[in-house]
Amino acid sequence: MDQNNYYHMNNIQPQQPIPPQQPHKNGGILLGMMLGIAATLLVGGFVLVGVKFYEAVDSRKAAENKSTAAMDSIVSEETEKKLSAIEDVIEEYYYQDADIDVDAMTEGMYHGMVDALGDPYSVYYTEEEWEDLMRDTEGIYYGIGAYLMIDQATGLGKISGVIENTPAQEAGLRENDLLYLVDGESTAGMELSEIVSRVKGEQGTKVHLTIYREGESDYLEVDVERRKIESPTVKYEILKNNIGYIQITEFDDVTTDQFTEALAVVKGAHAKGLIIDLRGNPGGSLNVVVDIARQILPKGLIVYTEDKYGEREEYNCDGRRQLDMPLVVLVNGNSASASEILAGAVKDYKVGTLVGTTTFGKGIVQRILPLTDGTALKLTISAYYTPNGNNIHGVGIEPDVICEFDSDAYYDDDVDNQLDKAVEILLGE
Repeated sequence: MDQNNYYHMNNIQPQQPIPPQQPHKNGGILLGMMLGIAATLLVGGFVLVGVKFYEAVDSRKAAENKSTAAMDSIVSEETEKKLSAIEDVIEEYYYQDADIDVDAMTEGMYHGMVDALGDPYSVYYTEEEWEDLMRDTEGIYYGIGAYLMIDQATGLGKISGVIENTPAQEAGLRENDLLYLVDGESTAGMELSEIVSRVKGEQGTKVHLTIYREGESDYLEVDVERRKIESPTVKYEILKNNIGYIQITEFDDVTTDQFTEALAVVKGAHAKGLIIDLRGNPGGSLNVVVDIARQILPKGLIVYTEDKYGEREEYNCDGRRQLDMPLVVLVNGNSASASEILAGAVKDYKVGTLVGTTTFGKGIVQRILPLTDGTALKLTISAYYTPNGNNIHGVGIEPDVICEFDSDAYYDDDVDNQLDKAVEILLGE
């Protein structure tokens, strides 16, 4: 995908890639590359996967001409000397010259620098990872058809949702399955992007997953064939008793138009009420969820963000298309980020009832910045707040009606007890 088109579609302000600086005259290749990356850390940017992961996308330019003593110290003379010394020691003493991979060492240094921030949502992307991410935003990729996230309790990869009619569904994978091993390698401690890259692969190849599933006495061993996946983001239907149902699996570039079509069908059927299903939705574009919120909310603030300088950006609704029917929003522990923006606004304005379990709790915004060597950085740049000023990061949103999901009823008898509860509320039963 053309990079300018990518930015335009996501309403991100395009920024010129930052060129790495020339190596210091007293340092080697490792030090020169390190300095190149250090110079970019003050600049902001964004971010599915074969198995997709999304973060909310901010549209603002990073603040200009603002630096900190903390960042300046990264490229101090002492740092330069130590990096140069480490390189010299490795070159002189490491016993296997054939094992020294300079490219792998420098990439590891970049990863380590970003990892040291302690923020699981800030990531360094290699050139290959960045190219994969750009392709994935088109909604077509090669993988198994499952959404992934990191399980906070175990640090393992977790399936947060399964796309219908995909290899993941055919293999019997379920929401909340933990990926203990991928092709025999533990996912513990891996970044999400690394897990994703291991699950994805060429069409027709297979990935072996060792799954931990609650209630099972042993691990499940599953081989899943990778295929071309076209991921729909909105599913809708008219349920019995004339209740409209719209499921949003992610907030992607195409989601606004798909939701608009679905809502038109529901309104055209003169439905008695509407259920919006955000269960398992890992998030997506901030601008997309705001566009959808403008189709159902009253006049007022939808969400606002604040960066570390206290600069605030507000996203508002004019209220001209406020929903004129009863609304229930389904959420669970895998409803994250952009999903929580929509759910939080619905709850704050009391224009609908939230049903399910407490949401994931991701109340921060990322931006991505490409570098001229084909790599990129994704950094957390701000926190977001619901209309009532609540930051739900690390806390989540508690539903108005708590309803635990009955997985046995769903997988054995095809009964969705949370959906049934939503219908009951809309019918006043």
